[in-house]
Amino acid sequence: MIEWLIVPTAYLIGSISSAIIICRLMGLPDPREQGSGNPGATNVMRIGGKKAAGITLLGDLLKGFIPVYVANILGASTLLLACIGLAAFIGHLYPIFFKFKGGKGVATSIGVLLGFSWFLGLAFTATWLLIYKIGKISSASALIASVLSPIFAWFIVGDTYIVGASTIMMLLLLWRHKSNIKRLLAGEE
Repeated sequence: MIEWLIVPTAYLIGSISSAIIICRLMGLPDPREQGSGNPGATNVMRIGGKKAAGITLLGDLLKGFIPVYVANILGASTLLLACIGLAAFIGHLYPIFFKFKGGKGVATSIGVLLGFSWFLGLAFTATWLLIYKIGKISSASALIASVLSPIFAWFIVGDTYIVGASTIMMLLLLWRHKSNIKRLLAGEE
């Protein structure tokens, strides 16, 4: 029963905003007040360049990966792994430390998927890269990879809880990207 304490811990880890911290450390403007206003790697790229964005991306990815990976090593059930992954992901979207205003969750979801299964995380990443190479639109690439992630989870992991967690993350990613979806449909993205 004590292992379930990892769930709120994962939420708190997810609540650490890599974008805000990296921007502060690098003397950059607050990403919530510049560019798109989103505290994520893409916006950090706009305001601070590739190095700041790369560090932000890595931080966001690791906060999804580490809690799930550690629990996986410790032999947690797939139900517990799914809850830990969702907690870290939701922490990124709605961080307690930053007034519940977080990023859109792409990098953190990749980290969670990598924690569930290396192949699952790599399938998402490969899909994102392929779609980006074709269309050069980051948000469209992330959305397509997200929509496919529950299918990948079904075929790669085959566990109902992991598929469920992947589906919930996909739905939340779509919700968080609703402004991007509107711009994509209008041909403005």
